[in-house]
Amino acid sequence: MVGTVKRALLPVSRVLVVGAGGMLGHDLVSGLDGLDVTGVTRAELDITDKAATMAALAGFDVVINAAAFTAVDDAQENEDLAFAINADGAKNLAKACRKVGAILVQVSTDYVFDGESTTPYPEDAAPNPRSVYGASKWAGEQAVLEEHPEGSLIVRTSWLYGTHGNSFPRTILRAGLHRETLDVVNDQVGQPTWTKDVAEMIKSLINQEIASGIFHGTNSGSTTWHGFATKLFELAKWDPTRLRVASTEAFPRPAPRPAWSVLGHKNWAEHGLPSPRNWEVALGEAWGAGLSNFALPGAES
Repeated sequence: MVGTVKRALLPVSRVLVVGAGGMLGHDLVSGLDGLDVTGVTRAELDITDKAATMAALAGFDVVINAAAFTAVDDAQENEDLAFAINADGAKNLAKACRKVGAILVQVSTDYVFDGESTTPYPEDAAPNPRSVYGASKWAGEQAVLEEHPEGSLIVRTSWLYGTHGNSFPRTILRAGLHRETLDVVNDQVGQPTWTKDVAEMIKSLINQEIASGIFHGTNSGSTTWHGFATKLFELAKWDPTRLRVASTEAFPRPAPRPAWSVLGHKNWAEHGLPSPRNWEVALGEAWGAGLSNFALPGAES
């Protein structure tokens, strides 16, 4: 059933966003205008608690799981916790959604792939995670599809950024305020993706009453981290030659990073949905919507 798409039997009225305190969760709550949206933070709902999860989902038509253990390096040393949240928590949500008759939108990641491709990963490409984080998210996908195959959507994201929470733009622009030169990796390729665009993509799935399938929720096109930083410096009107090219080997990390994180978007067009827009177009809009504040002196906090 991988990649297949089914439509919901009933119109959607109430949506629950789990993990609403995070960067993506915040933009999901604010971006799903026209829908009756409720957001719950991790403090308000622990998805590893089966009973609490079941009780929280009553009365909702769609549940969006934006809750996750996303600290990629920490996951290497906290495997049990990563799997508890990313796999067992997703399974609990899927079981509860099946029982109450709700659609589950499971937010996943490019880390389910090994990063060894040189062409965009299609939605039905075979996952082969290389890190604990990726393995835990892949286990979550499998659990969701096993528990609630007729009512679960997988939406994989990559290189997320937004104005709420930590992200690459915040980090690089803060550093750019205080350092003359910066070394930025140029041998990892991916798709910078605005969280507000992901919210719009998920909204389109809900509005079209799509009930199951796999979709890649990333902006289109691709670049490297160095290319991403260069674009940010250009938007800030800073000299991009301050950015020096570096390799992944220069920044050893506990968890391996995919060298290739470019995802294909075939399913959007095939099902009459808008294809994701280019990452540079989205970044330009995000800059005017508040991302530029990260480049202002005194706005580091």
